[in-house]
Amino acid sequence: MLTINKIRADHVIDFAAEELKKYLRMMMTEGGDVPISYDPEAKDGFRLGLLEDFGLSSEAEDPVLDDVIHVDTTAEGGILAGSNPRSVLFAVYRFLRENGCRWLYPGIDGDYVPAKDIEGVQYHKLADHRFRGFCNEGSETQTAMLECADYYAKLEMNVYMLEWFVPNGYYNRYYTHLHNNKNRIPEPVDDTQILQWKRQTEVEIAKRGLMFHDIGHGWTARPFGFPCNNSVSDAFDLSGYTEDQKSVLAMIDGKRDLFKGLPLNTNVCMSQPHVREAMAQEVANYAQTHNNIDYLHVWLSDGSKNHCECEECQKMRPSDWYMMIMNRIDELLTERGLDTRIVFIAYLDTIFAPEQVNIKNPERFSLLYAPITRSYTSSITEDTVAPPVAPYVRNNWERPTDSGATLSYLRSWQEVWRGTCFSYEYHFWRHQFLDPGGMALARRLYEDVRSLKISRLDGYVQDGSQRSGFPNAFPVYIYAETLMNRDCDFEAVKADYFAHIYGPDWKQAVNLLQNISDTFDFTYMEGERSADESLSPYYNPDRAPLLNTIPALCAQERELANKHLTMPTRPQTVSWRLLLHHAEYCALWAEILSEKALGHNEKAVALTKEFCHSFGRYEIEMERYYDHSLACRVLEHITRNTQKIILD
Repeated sequence: MLTINKIRADHVIDFAAEELKKYLRMMMTEGGDVPISYDPEAKDGFRLGLLEDFGLSSEAEDPVLDDVIHVDTTAEGGILAGSNPRSVLFAVYRFLRENGCRWLYPGIDGDYVPAKDIEGVQYHKLADHRFRGFCNEGSETQTAMLECADYYAKLEMNVYMLEWFVPNGYYNRYYTHLHNNKNRIPEPVDDTQILQWKRQTEVEIAKRGLMFHDIGHGWTARPFGFPCNNSVSDAFDLSGYTEDQKSVLAMIDGKRDLFKGLPLNTNVCMSQPHVREAMAQEVANYAQTHNNIDYLHVWLSDGSKNHCECEECQKMRPSDWYMMIMNRIDELLTERGLDTRIVFIAYLDTIFAPEQVNIKNPERFSLLYAPITRSYTSSITEDTVAPPVAPYVRNNWERPTDSGATLSYLRSWQEVWRGTCFSYEYHFWRHQFLDPGGMALARRLYEDVRSLKISRLDGYVQDGSQRSGFPNAFPVYIYAETLMNRDCDFEAVKADYFAHIYGPDWKQAVNLLQNISDTFDFTYMEGERSADESLSPYYNPDRAPLLNTIPALCAQERELANKHLTMPTRPQTVSWRLLLHHAEYCALWAEILSEKALGHNEKAVALTKEFCHSFGRYEIEMERYYDHSLACRVLEHITRNTQKIILD
C-alpha cells in the first residue's frame, strides 16, 4: 500500500500531500486509500519535507526565494523535497509529471492523468530564474483567478501578483459584458464583492506558498483622497476636491489638474516634502495592515509624460524624487519592524535612471523593469548593441522600441542599482491577440526568457489576461517551462504539449496554426509593416491578398477539427473544439485586417463591431480560455486608431 508521510508540519506541505494523494489515486484507478501521516521520523513511503529535513544541501542563494526541487523515489516511495514549502509542492508536481501527468490548461479539463503504474523518479533542479509568474489583466472572472492560482503552481511558477487596491475595472469588463451585451445580460458586481474575491484569491496563493505581489499603481491617488482603483473609463473633475488636494497634483503647462481627467494616470508634485511623506506613510500603513504580502509594489501613475513641471520638481529627474520616497518608506518600515519587500518600477518616465539619489537599503528593494513600449518582434541577444540613452527631456522624451534601446535604459539603471532586478512584461496583454495562431508568440516568449541571462534580469512577471488559452495554452506552457529551465528544448516541449492536447494528429493541427501565424505575420500585426505610417500602422494594400488566403486555411482547420470532436481524453476533446471555434475566429479577423490594410477604415470598424456581437455567442463556452473583451478592445484599437498598439 502506498503511504505519504509529512516530515515537517507546514500548511503548504499539507496541501502538497493532499495533491499527491489525489493524483496517485486517479492514476491507480482500482486502488484504495493513500493515507497521509505526520511523522518526522518516517523512513518509508513518500516523504515530504525541506531539503534540510533529509540532510540534503541546497544551492539556493536564498532558500525562501529560490526554488530547488528534489525528487528521489522508487515506485513505492521516496523523497519529495524542496528548498522551501512551495518547492515541496513543485516536487510533487514534477514527480507526477515525470509519471505522465500534464497540466495543459487551467481548470479540470486541462488535467491529463494517465491510468498507469507508478515509476521511480530521480530529479534535481534549481530554478534558473527567481521570479516566475503572472499579474492579473484583461477582463477577469473569479473562476479564472482561482483556477490560475492552481495552474501556475502546477507549472512551477512561483509568483502571482494582484494589481490595484480593488481591481474593479478588470472584473467589471467581464461582469458587465461590455463587449458582449447582445448575447449576455450585464451582471455587475460592486467593490465589496470584488475585494472579497481578491482576498479569496490571496488565500489560494498562500495555500500553495506562492510569492504574493500586491498593488502597483494607486499610490499617487489614495493618500490624497482621489479614487485609486482601476475603473478608469469615466473621467473625473476637481469640483468636489479641496484646494489642498489640488495642490499636490503635478503642474503641467502651468496648471495643476487631473491628467486627462483620470486620478490614476495623474502624477503628483514630488518635490513637496509633505507629498512624499503622505505617500510613504500610506505605504507603511498598508504594509502593516496587510502582513500577508511578500512584495509590495509601489509605482507612480499609469500615465506617460505627465510629471510635474514646477521649478522645484525640475531640479531632479522623476526617478530621483521617486528614490527619495523609497528611502522614506524604508525608514518607516524599519521603525515599525516590518520586513515587507518593496518593488519600485522603471516604467514610462522612470525608465530614465536617477542621477542624484540612490537607495540606501538595497536589501529591502527590487527593481521591476517594465519596457511597455518595446517591440515584440525581436529579442535581446548576445549581439544586441545598446546605444547611448537619449537625453531626458521632461514630458518630451522618445519612447524606446527596439531591442538595443530597451537594453540601453536597463543598463543605465543597472549602473546605479546593483540589487535584484526582474522584468514586467506584456506578451499576454494585447500582444497575444496580434498572433492569432499563437506560434510566433510562443517562440518570442521562449527567446525572451532565454534573453534574461543576457539582460541580467532574474525573471518575469507577466501583465496578462488570466484567460490566455486560445487556441491553446502553449505560450503559457513554454513560458513557464523556460523560466524553470532556460535550456529546455523548444521543439521537444512543443511536441510533448501538442501530442497531449491533440493526440495522434497533432502535427497537422500545429502545421495549420503555424501557417496561420505566418500568414497574419506577427510583425505586420504589431504595426511594423505599414506602407504609410501617416495613415495607419496597418495600412498596407500588399498585405490584403495574403490576409485573404487565411479563410482557406481556416476551412482546413475546421475540416480537421470536425473529425476530432470526440477524443479519448478530456483535454483533447476540449482542444479540438477550441480549434473549431478558432477557425471561425481567424477568418473573421482576416476579413477585418484585410479591410484595414486597404485603408477601408469605416468598413473595418463596422466588421469589428459585428465580430464582437457574433463571436461573443461562444464566450460562455470558452471563457476559461478566451478573453473576449480584451480581444475586442485590441480590434477596436487597430481599426479606430492610427497609433501602434502600445498605450491608449
